[in-house]
Amino acid sequence: MDYETVDADRFGKSLQGIGLNLLVRDVKSLACFLVDVFDMKAHQVTDDFAIMTYGNDVFQLHSDGTYHGHPLPSLLPENGPRGGGIEIRLYNTDPDEAAHKAQTHPHATTLLQEAMDKPHGLRECFILCENGYAWVPSRRLT
Repeated sequence: MDYETVDADRFGKSLQGIGLNLLVRDVKSLACFLVDVFDMKAHQVTDDFAIMTYGNDVFQLHSDGTYHGHPLPSLLPENGPRGGGIEIRLYNTDPDEAAHKAQTHPHATTLLQEAMDKPHGLRECFILCENGYAWVPSRRLT
């Protein structure tokens, strides 16, 4: 599927499995962060929406305004982090490289935990984006 040209109806009908939609304050800013730090691909990026790909996985970014008829925004804080309690794990991203990129990236990010080897067999770090989502790049320990 060509994510650059697919229309909303065809894209929606193609989705399967589990889906992830992140409601964010600034779609373009978060898309830029994800491309720069995690080497994701951003498609059809507008102020309101973006299709994001990470390898073969697809998810979406939506601005607050696109959820005007949806019940979820009423639960969101006006200020502060939104994604508390969610970890978005990126198992094919080098955590040391991502941590370095996040620290030098111009967007508001917080390195919550430096890259380190964990007892569950992964090397990982925790990067908090400006919307409060915890991005966890991880690699298997050898």
